[in-house]
Amino acid sequence: MEFEKVHKEFLEHHLAHRYGERKGRLLRGHRHAEKLLLQHVWRPLFGSLEYLHPEYEIYDWNRKSQFLDFAFLPPYGRFGIECDGFQSHVKDMDREKSSYALNRDTFLTGMGWKMIHFSYDDVQNRPEVCRMLLQLVMSPYLIRNQAIRPAVLAEKEVLRLAWSLGRWIRPKDVSDHLEVDFRTARKWLRTLVEKGWLEPIARGDDVRYYKLKEGTLAHIM
Repeated sequence: MEFEKVHKEFLEHHLAHRYGERKGRLLRGHRHAEKLLLQHVWRPLFGSLEYLHPEYEIYDWNRKSQFLDFAFLPPYGRFGIECDGFQSHVKDMDREKSSYALNRDTFLTGMGWKMIHFSYDDVQNRPEVCRMLLQLVMSPYLIRNQAIRPAVLAEKEVLRLAWSLGRWIRPKDVSDHLEVDFRTARKWLRTLVEKGWLEPIARGDDVRYYKLKEGTLAHIM
């Protein structure tokens, strides 16, 4: 389905379930930048707008109402997504507003939110960078969720883990990090060997370790 139709249905659905200021905020706040983020960053990566809530109301430590550009609320977490324009978020921000913005993100982190920020300039001119960063943040949660376990995301996360460890990777490392059983972890490692991204390290007749092959870093992103 073309994006314009998907976006229209998305807004109509949320408007139909809101009243008062929450509805007014959606009508006023969801504009060009937010639509662009959905069109060029979110939908190309996820394929749908499921679990996504535009102009989502949250409260700070003083019970002061605030709105996130988007809240992504799947069964496995709470994610706040913001598209920050230079004019409104930097140029016109004084010290008090800057301190509040930092404190708000820290408070939301303490309340279990994962906050993700993109600049409007990147969304408009470099959406591929935003998609790469969004995938980097989201893929561990997608992989751990039993209902969503795309093979490609799993492979990328295993490669990221191998790169971050600074040593040879073991099936146990994958099993602990991604909360999968040993057999699945070993299967993923062997698949990456077949694709030429990992090299098995044998100890006698048994392969217990794997190392990144030169040039693999490009596949991690």
